[in-house]
Amino acid sequence: MVDLWKSIVLGIVEGLTEFLPISSTGHLIVFGELLTFNGEIAETFEIFIQIGAVAAVIWYYRHEFAHHAREARRGGPQWLFATYILVAFLPAAMFGVLVELLLGDSLFSPTVVAISLIVGGIVFLLVECLRDESLDDESHSLSSLTMQQAVIIGFAQTFALIPGVSRSGASILGGMLAGLNRPAATRFSFYLALPTLSGATAFKLFTNLDTLNGNNIILLLVGAVVSAIVSWMAIGWLLRYISRNSFVPFGYYRIIAGIVILLFVA
Repeated sequence: MVDLWKSIVLGIVEGLTEFLPISSTGHLIVFGELLTFNGEIAETFEIFIQIGAVAAVIWYYRHEFAHHAREARRGGPQWLFATYILVAFLPAAMFGVLVELLLGDSLFSPTVVAISLIVGGIVFLLVECLRDESLDDESHSLSSLTMQQAVIIGFAQTFALIPGVSRSGASILGGMLAGLNRPAATRFSFYLALPTLSGATAFKLFTNLDTLNGNNIILLLVGAVVSAIVSWMAIGWLLRYISRNSFVPFGYYRIIAGIVILLFVA
């Protein structure tokens, strides 16, 4: 029963942090340490809660995905948008495999997470402080996305391979630096999450097949379901929030969270 509550808590953590720009991996490392939820079950559990996050994206954008598929079959411009998603996905896919093979879990520590949170928070504050407010108009929406912007976002997302950086945070910042407005950069980050999280989950599943067994299936399924529900809620909330506000509060949160973690480590 104790492990069941831990799986619920970690499912909530994954759901809240996967799509908010505050690093799901970083928070899972910290909460995993606090809850002493580690070992082989932790690696398998992370796979399942990411599956939940992927399911949330698919369900939230199910109507848009269906529309894109219909338009693509007719040879419409959706093919070009799908190409942009693929281009933005490839850098993280290639570098991700290299980092996993060369470094493994050596970067996964609370100290690395704390430093990444603080640095990322400072970057968010700087970008918001120096940002040109003229980017808020519709001429900088997703409909104006270019191949160059997709490439910039793709390489920005590779920084999320460092625990604590945040996949959504890196891709959103990449989109804003490339000239997209906040809502457009956020939506593209969510679209990009589908191939990125699916690829990462499939890779982890393949490399951890020997750890899968039926003994912990309830924990894994509960975590996945909780993650899916909370992720779906987080996506909707962030899209509503960012349509009227900036990312400044997330920058401050990251800095404070990083300092708190460093104090605990010390």
